[in-house]
Amino acid sequence: MPLLSTDVDGYRTGVPEIQFAEQAGVGPHGATRPTEDRLVVLDNAVLLLDGATSLRPELPSGGWYAEQLAAELADRLTARPADDLADLLAAAIEAVRDRHGLRPGHAPSSTIAMLRWTDAQLDALVLADSPVVAFGPGGTRVLADNRLAELPRGSGGFRERLRSGAGFGAGHLAALTVGTSATAAWRNVDGGFWVAEAEPAAAYRAVRARWARSSVNTVLLATDGVSCAVDDYEMFSWPGLRELACAEGPQAVLDAIREAEVSDPDGRRWPRPKPHDDQAIVLITDW
Repeated sequence: MPLLSTDVDGYRTGVPEIQFAEQAGVGPHGATRPTEDRLVVLDNAVLLLDGATSLRPELPSGGWYAEQLAAELADRLTARPADDLADLLAAAIEAVRDRHGLRPGHAPSSTIAMLRWTDAQLDALVLADSPVVAFGPGGTRVLADNRLAELPRGSGGFRERLRSGAGFGAGHLAALTVGTSATAAWRNVDGGFWVAEAEPAAAYRAVRARWARSSVNTVLLATDGVSCAVDDYEMFSWPGLRELACAEGPQAVLDAIREAEVSDPDGRRWPRPKPHDDQAIVLITDW
């Protein structure tokens, strides 16, 4: 199972052509730490996972969980390349849960973005906020899971605090911890949001799409450290982000987002959990 990172060369040759870039952010305390995003490139599929940063020190990290799940999922995709994507994901979640004794509600979690291709079609699956975006003559098709963003937000949360100019720091961390605890009650329940954790049934709540391969010429996969530039910062449209990635490479997208965040050091313009989130983007072209 080839686990790739930009420590190699950020590029994989072949058909289709796959380019990617990754960049670590910072933790809630503002300290640097390894990225919790995980990327896997297989012969007929790409997986992108974003391990959720945990504010509970007794739990394994989201990055650890994303790595375990990516390995299980990649093994299953390799062994059974034609199986239903949700079935493969459910089995991978179950395997990680059972091997490490994880319990729903008391386990780390991760988003999932998957793209698999054959000569005739593309299959995509998204669970939580890591979208897959397809481009072709018919336009832009965004496969996104917006249920987390659509959860009700009470007044006085960390975003309002940042908008007031209070900035990041101890006060922000306290407000973020309260908000994160409230959000956790909505995880993997009806009316809430769904994410890979310790409940295999979550795989069947993913959003899915199937496209004719002939109708697509470019696909982007992104973690929310990249999609925020479209959804929250409104720096780009998806076609605009694709244009920059194709013209200057995926790293140029990450650099533009990071530069924008540096210009908003207190989070007043763009309230966000961390000054800089982990970033990962995959650009697939030449179908």
